[in-house]
Amino acid sequence: METEFYRNGLRFSCVRCSRCCRHEPGYVFLSMDDLKEIARFLGLDISETVDRYCRDVHINGFRRLSLKEKPNFDCIFWENGGCSIYRARPIQCRTYPFWEEYLGDEETWRSLELSCPGVNKGRLYTFEEIEELRRIRREHPPIVL
Repeated sequence: METEFYRNGLRFSCVRCSRCCRHEPGYVFLSMDDLKEIARFLGLDISETVDRYCRDVHINGFRRLSLKEKPNFDCIFWENGGCSIYRARPIQCRTYPFWEEYLGDEETWRSLELSCPGVNKGRLYTFEEIEELRRIRREHPPIVL
């Protein structure tokens, strides 16, 4: 069974290195709940939030809504050493690194250590907590345009 390798949990602790938020191109795909929460947090309507902070991404035959990046590839909300919308950050950010694509097998999970120094360190997330994070992501899919 694919989940067997983390039956006893996995360790992760964000060390605030910002590698997942900065310096490399990437996508932060938004669910409808993410978009509504960010708009509410910023005091904007959804249309204005999309115009200012989002982009249309064509990937794998789909068009999806993603946060914009700055010219240096930092997330549009990265400011002064942190996330300016941290309390309203998207589900994709809140559930990292417990994503389906990293939880398929132990080798894939361990390979994350190369890009994320918090993997396999710090707090132990229980099997139940990890499964809950996976459920949250499944129930809040990215917006397909």
